[in-house]
Amino acid sequence: MVPYRLLAICAIATALLSGCKAQQTRSAGPPPPVPVSVAVATKESAPVQIRAVGTVDASASVQIKSRIDGQLMNVRFAEGSNVSQGDLLFEIDPREFRQALRQAEAAVAKDTALLKQAEANRARDIAQSKNADAIAERNDALAKAGVISREQNDQFRTNAEAMRETVQAGAAAIESARALLEADRAAVDRARLDLSYCEIRSPVSGRAGNLLVHAGNMIKANTDTLVVINQLAPIFVSFGVPQDYLPAIRQTSAARKLPVLVSSQNDSGKAIEGSLDVIDNTVDPNTGTIRLKAVFSNKERLLWPGQFVNVVLTLDTRADATLVPSESVQAGQKGQFIYVVKPDQSTEMRPVTVGPTVGRKVIIEKGITPGETVVTDGQLRLFPGAQIRPVPASLVESQPL
Repeated sequence: MVPYRLLAICAIATALLSGCKAQQTRSAGPPPPVPVSVAVATKESAPVQIRAVGTVDASASVQIKSRIDGQLMNVRFAEGSNVSQGDLLFEIDPREFRQALRQAEAAVAKDTALLKQAEANRARDIAQSKNADAIAERNDALAKAGVISREQNDQFRTNAEAMRETVQAGAAAIESARALLEADRAAVDRARLDLSYCEIRSPVSGRAGNLLVHAGNMIKANTDTLVVINQLAPIFVSFGVPQDYLPAIRQTSAARKLPVLVSSQNDSGKAIEGSLDVIDNTVDPNTGTIRLKAVFSNKERLLWPGQFVNVVLTLDTRADATLVPSESVQAGQKGQFIYVVKPDQSTEMRPVTVGPTVGRKVIIEKGITPGETVVTDGQLRLFPGAQIRPVPASLVESQPL
């Protein structure tokens, strides 16, 4: 019995060893193909675009303040409403300023009467001066003939000279009255101007913000901001781009208006078209960017001050550009590269020079030719020379190796 048991144990051991050798032989074969998604590089006419994130700025933002001290009586607009240039916004108590205007007008009337009186006095003095001169001439002849004494003649001469001085004094009085009258007229104009400031009107068309001072409060001239009005049409979008693009932007914008598209970060499907309006005069040394400003008509009021938006600035259109999906480009220690699929379904890591992004694709300046197949998903499982098995992008992660 014992020999038969030994023979059975040997047979089992031999079978197990044979199975292990067979398993080792099978595991030494080539690895299975890696499931990846692929795409073909294409040759297309592609716009040369610069993408950035921008902020929306009102074309005009006005802080409404009073130009006079007084009590705010009435508010003539609704918070958050649209207002037009010249619309009445606030009313300040006008009674004090009306009283000042009446006083200034009364002073004008008084000085006008004084001027007329001074002019009448001068006319009288001129007449009296002429009469005194005539009397002095007659008496001078009589004095020479010995009819009257020299003392009497001197008296007539002195009287004539005094009348001439009186005429000069009358002229000075007239000039003084005229100066007072001009000052009073200026006071009337000032009083009328102050009275007009009791009505505060909108200097621009735009949208009113929150009311900052309510009716009944006392306000100080040029101190208290009553409301802020932002002009929304047109409207600006400010954004920064790398300074490397500055020469191309300056050269192209000198020949034509550069189109700019913006879209909400929450709804990138609806874009609003405008044009580049301002190139800043300084490059930011901290970030190496240049600030640009685009203008939009904003008739539908889709853009709002302070809003963050996606910006696409189109510089030019490049014919026969090589494009691949953006997700095919990978970053390595030596720079950017793409896995290229060879005809035998093996892969090659190829360094590339990447150009501008066009939608969900990117322009390849160097490294890829149109018609080549590139890997767009599943690169983490790949290595140079690995065999691939194309599958839809949605199934890459679920495919076993």
